[in-house]
Amino acid sequence: MSRDLAIDLGTANTLVYVKGKGIVLNEPTVIAMDTRSKGVLAMGDEAWQMIGRTPGYIVAVRPMRQGAITDFEITERMLHVLLRRVGVSRISRPKVLVCVPSAITAVERRAVIEATRSAGASACFLIEQPLAAAIGAGLSINEPVGSMIVDVGGGTSETAVISLGGVVAMRAIRCGGFDLDAAIQSFVRANFGVAIGERTAEAVKLAIGSAAPYAGEPDAEVRGREVSTGMPRTVALSSAEVRAAVAEQVAQILDAAATCLGDAPPELAQDIIFQGVHLTGGGALLRGLSQRLADTTRVPVHLVEMPLECVVLGAGRCIEWFDRLQPLFAAAER
Repeated sequence: MSRDLAIDLGTANTLVYVKGKGIVLNEPTVIAMDTRSKGVLAMGDEAWQMIGRTPGYIVAVRPMRQGAITDFEITERMLHVLLRRVGVSRISRPKVLVCVPSAITAVERRAVIEATRSAGASACFLIEQPLAAAIGAGLSINEPVGSMIVDVGGGTSETAVISLGGVVAMRAIRCGGFDLDAAIQSFVRANFGVAIGERTAEAVKLAIGSAAPYAGEPDAEVRGREVSTGMPRTVALSSAEVRAAVAEQVAQILDAAATCLGDAPPELAQDIIFQGVHLTGGGALLRGLSQRLADTTRVPVHLVEMPLECVVLGAGRCIEWFDRLQPLFAAAER
């Protein structure tokens, strides 16, 4: 008997929730392929280790960029491997609920549905990530009370004001964790003449990145290739330099949240003043982001308990209570 699934097909990480079991898979959204045989060599953590370190005939790629499918065939193959890994076969064809950014187009929605069905799902439904995140955070979205969620992912940042099971106001921008990484890469290249990879930039962000100053800020040594000579070189980066490097991207996220709150009806805005803003997503773990968001919106900000897993947990709750919560996502398949 097949078990229905919920998939958070994120730009950075893919998480799978199996009905009755919980989260069974949490790995990077990366697939490694042999361009000669067209075969899949690795997926997830193993493929992520290969980024920037493969010979010419092996390609380690992220099929999702800024919340959208950039390569339909590779995404379909990745979903096929993903479903097989969690026990889906030709006999067991489950219903699959996929979390998608609210900013994707109708064509991109159709691509997700077709890729999921081709990979082995009997039916595919879509739910917007802010709605799933609100459910995962335990907010009472079906009540006539305003709730505000800010989901900072790898490729997109989405802010939504939710009431009575629907999105009342929404702002989505294609700016997220990967854009912070790219900004760090550009900063190091422009100021030190050293090229670093995306994995190194991500490690710098996690180690010393921040959106606001904090006590005891450390420095970090970064190793890369000097552009002018091609030789390896080590440079020292301070927390203040990294903060300056990502300042523009952080400002975009804060502006989107403030604009969304400004679009909310007065009664719902009053509710949010008391309930606060709930911050989710991997980008929410950037030091000082919650404080900057609170300063910008003048509203209390709560970092949810499991920001990385919040979206898939919300989608999983929809799978567990499919008949009751189906109105939230049934229309997305048409």
